Amino acid sequence: MTIIGHLIDGTIQADITRMQDVYNPSTGEPSKQVALASVDTVEQAIAAAQRAFPAWRNTPPAKRAQVMFRFKALLEQHADKICELIGEEHGKIHHDAMGELQRGIENVEYACGVPQLLKGEHSRNVGPGIDSWSEFQPLGVVAGITPFNFPAMVPLWMYPMAIACGNTFVLKPSERDPTSTMFIAQLLQEAGLPDGVINVVNGDKEAVDVLLTHPDIKAVSFVGSTPIAEYIYSTANANGKRCQALGGAKNHAIVMPDADMDNAVNQLLGAAFGSSGERCMALSVAVAVGDQAADTLVAKLKEAMAPLKVGAYSDRENDFGPVITRAHQEKVRDYINSAEADGATVVVDGRNPNVAGHEGGFYIGATLIDNVTTQMQSYQEEIFGPVLQVVRANSMEEAMQMIDNHEYGNGTCIFTRDGEAARYFSDNIQVGMVGINVPLPVPVSYHSFGGWKRSLFGDLHAYGPDSVRFYTKRKTITQRWPSSGVREGVSFAFPS
Repeated sequence: MTIIGHLIDGTIQADITRMQDVYNPSTGEPSKQVALASVDTVEQAIAAAQRAFPAWRNTPPAKRAQVMFRFKALLEQHADKICELIGEEHGKIHHDAMGELQRGIENVEYACGVPQLLKGEHSRNVGPGIDSWSEFQPLGVVAGITPFNFPAMVPLWMYPMAIACGNTFVLKPSERDPTSTMFIAQLLQEAGLPDGVINVVNGDKEAVDVLLTHPDIKAVSFVGSTPIAEYIYSTANANGKRCQALGGAKNHAIVMPDADMDNAVNQLLGAAFGSSGERCMALSVAVAVGDQAADTLVAKLKEAMAPLKVGAYSDRENDFGPVITRAHQEKVRDYINSAEADGATVVVDGRNPNVAGHEGGFYIGATLIDNVTTQMQSYQEEIFGPVLQVVRANSMEEAMQMIDNHEYGNGTCIFTRDGEAARYFSDNIQVGMVGINVPLPVPVSYHSFGGWKRSLFGDLHAYGPDSVRFYTKRKTITQRWPSSGVREGVSFAFPS
């Protein structure tokens, strides 16, 4: 069986003291094994990054950008293989994996502009013969800890910009689907990145804790669940590190009575069930304003969901694939069971789909639940599966209050034809990313991604302009060259 090791200082190493199976969720069978890094292995990766930092920091930004240009070309050249690797270990259908990869490539494109992005400010003659300017310098060795649901895209949110800014990087990807992440990192080396600038260690909490406490790690970026994000953020901060930790979500879409209902239904299907709902931006709650709108929405959703196909990643005709593990499959079923037990109506039941030829896979079919209330566990917690719940509200204000009261504030959307309502919603809703008739308002690469409330721990969002600030520190220089032969007297006053 293939063993996935670690990329340290330009070479693949296998620390096989502890191993873990990597499953193909479409079949439910193990397909590979991944080595779980020991403390010593992680420290070797950090040491390699530390050795590589001085030379890489002093490499001109234009040359760093050239590596990113070549990296982008290699990602596009090997796109089909990367999508195949994602499908084998995550279960995504090819079209969904390709969309993920493209979003990652867009972040590489943004990093190609790093010479412009690192330009500081300059002011001449702030005082007699005195000039002042600022510049952005790299932090040193930085780390990323990434989730299973986007093994290509989320790492590409992090290390292209971190490396382009002059840092060196240690990545700890999800141990559930590590192969595509490792392959992409090797492509970056093929693009001409010096050994030690990118290092990848596979592992579990033991590896994570080394990254959070090691004195040579200057910053940590994380994407995952809120309980882990909170742990990452508090531990990193306690050890003097800069940290951004993106957590969970419960994304609502308000459906107004005046909405284009057919368009809203189509948009909700993709946003709720794409990638089996395993997205932090998945729309998992539709808040219908008024019973008439709710009844129409539920009827149209039920009809539109009938032809949806769940199945193996290898069949590109399928709409979405399995969830990541058998344990998660059972967890999603438990949420559906709890909603039904609490009095909600399961309109479309995906708890036990029939996937011929792949009966052992970790499948949950598209599920629609009506008459959900805010007191239910299935509403309060993140399900992270192909489950869309409908909550009924009497007014837009009541719907907005539901969203504002929820502990998460990642993404939200409103479906309406009313510009005044849309403007009021976007101005006042307490959520970090807002869509107007756009169900997945994921910012493009030259904006930044991040939620509010317990969906983000830290001051700076992921990728885009915020990433330049996160992976650099500002230095301000004030300079004077006194005129020849002029000797100044002593001054004890504060300079002005």
